[in-house]
Amino acid sequence: MNFKNKLPIAVALLVGLAPTAHTDEISDKGREIFKKQQKTVVTVQVVQKVTYSAGGRSGESQEAKQDLTGTVVDPSGLTVVALSATDPTEMYRRMYGDRYKADLEVSDVKLLLDDGAEISSEIVLRDKDLDIAFVRPKAKLATPMAAVDLNKSSPAQVLDVVVTLNRLGRAASRAYSASLERVSAVVQKPRTFYIPDSSMTGTESGSPAFALDGNIVGIMVLRTLAAGSGASASRTDAATAIILPAAEVLKAAKQAPEAKGENEKKEEPKKETKSEDAKPAPKKE
Repeated sequence: MNFKNKLPIAVALLVGLAPTAHTDEISDKGREIFKKQQKTVVTVQVVQKVTYSAGGRSGESQEAKQDLTGTVVDPSGLTVVALSATDPTEMYRRMYGDRYKADLEVSDVKLLLDDGAEISSEIVLRDKDLDIAFVRPKAKLATPMAAVDLNKSSPAQVLDVVVTLNRLGRAASRAYSASLERVSAVVQKPRTFYIPDSSMTGTESGSPAFALDGNIVGIMVLRTLAAGSGASASRTDAATAIILPAAEVLKAAKQAPEAKGENEKKEEPKKETKSEDAKPAPKKE
């Protein structure tokens, strides 16, 4: 038997199998993360009322219901979403300046859980620079929610693979889904954030991104350049999807106030009333 002639074939087979074995390892780790962290992702349903204006005149308002992806960051139900998804008018204002005029009001917010529960909530904090908003239940929950631990985070490097989690829309029965993203760049200024590659995946704004060690890397949001910062409205590089590091999200989360609730009213001090039957005590003679 001529082993020399068969050696190139064996090497070729090994080389061909190596990427497959590596891919299987990534898939296995990804499935572990998916199984452990999927319940930390919720659907945030918002009712948006938009009014457009032009030439000094305001048009009729339009109301729409949107399903967004949110990541629960505290067992109390505190959830982070992308501000650009909650209020896209802010994103367009930053990109187009005075050329885009619209007012948006979020009139209703709910957290939709996988067991069919709907939790009445409200937006308690917005951060335009980070493109995040925090949603909190209006009433204290009887059962704590599964939440991502932002204190346990891992940095990412160029070409690292991260696992992103999402909840699909109604047509897909709002099933949980996972995607693999590869970091194409690490930006250091004006603050650190990560750029995923441009491959089409099921990742939505508001989705959490995890390192293969299981720790959170950050939250998917949108970075836009403000009008007048050198970006033209016609340029495609005026906005890009980024992974905002978990440390930045944690700092903002600590500033999120409590929800006002549906029936927050300051109680007026009760006035002392005298009973009609009450009689003054007799005077001592």
